[in-house]
Amino acid sequence: MIPPFGTGRISGTFTPQTEEAKMNQGKIKLSILDQSIVTKGSTAAQAIANTIETVKLAERLGYHRFWVSEHHNATSIAGSAPEVLMVKLADETSRIRIGSGGIMLPNHSALKVAENFRLLETLFPGRIDLGMGRAPGGDRITASLLNPSNTFSEDSYLTQLRHLNAYFTDTAATSHGPVLAVPQASSIPAQWILSSSGGSASIAAEFGHGLAVAKFINGFAHPQMVKEYRRNFQPSETASEPQVLLAVIVLCADTEEKAAQLRKLMDYRFLQFERGNFNDMKDDDDIRDYEFSPAEQASILQNSNRVVSGTPARVKEQLTQLANDFDVDEIMVSTMTHHQEDRLRSFELLAEAFELEPPK
Repeated sequence: MIPPFGTGRISGTFTPQTEEAKMNQGKIKLSILDQSIVTKGSTAAQAIANTIETVKLAERLGYHRFWVSEHHNATSIAGSAPEVLMVKLADETSRIRIGSGGIMLPNHSALKVAENFRLLETLFPGRIDLGMGRAPGGDRITASLLNPSNTFSEDSYLTQLRHLNAYFTDTAATSHGPVLAVPQASSIPAQWILSSSGGSASIAAEFGHGLAVAKFINGFAHPQMVKEYRRNFQPSETASEPQVLLAVIVLCADTEEKAAQLRKLMDYRFLQFERGNFNDMKDDDDIRDYEFSPAEQASILQNSNRVVSGTPARVKEQLTQLANDFDVDEIMVSTMTHHQEDRLRSFELLAEAFELEPPK
């Protein structure tokens, strides 16, 4: 183990969002979470190429940040190593923030994560986000092979976070002397905790990290977790004030008919995911005539709060209401469609609806 651990705490105050600010729709920042989905008839190489095409569009349209995920042992998802993919995405862009959504920390050595992200911060200073989670990003067998010392316990996760903080603040040491995460960088990547429940929100507050509320995972995530996070937030080396974003699945289309088509495919995929089938990537045509059973309809209803869909005006109304309910000024959208052109069109429509400003 590595004592001592620097707290990384600094003084700071938080000014709550005013009602005027919350109701100002133009102030809502939009960001993207991309999973590099391998669709039916496609390849992993094409999925990664689609991710690269998407980040370029996102920057041109004025999106704030672009995160990529970590998944394992699922052929339908090409994104297994966000820290590697981030290098390519940051190199292909110049302004948009690039991050992990997230690094599943129990799968990794905390020192190696610190080194990876210090190198990223050295290459692309001021643009890197380290989003972290404690889920395995796949099955537990695979997770145990990725990191044989993984105990899947909360205590181990908290220890990793403390170690990571020590590496980033250069306070890690053993009886043999300091342990430094190299390269040494002049700045620290912004750190975020991914949370679909109150437990991780409390951890984000304790460590002074940003909070990414994963409503796309837990549709019943409640604004109270954000209130508790803000109330308990402890300023840190990288964040003097609470930072919160809300992540949700968004399917935006030019017509209600098209939006309903995209939504039906998403509902079908949710059902497959719940059955442990992560590789059944049917397309819109495959399920065009599919009729959901009463039991499936009940499951779809349970998942309905994870998704916002419709035409631009309707989607903007729903997202603005969510931003107000959760007291956030940033929405991160995940858009999993079969066709790349449908994804890109959804992002374009959202950018138009929220009047995003392209970089100068």
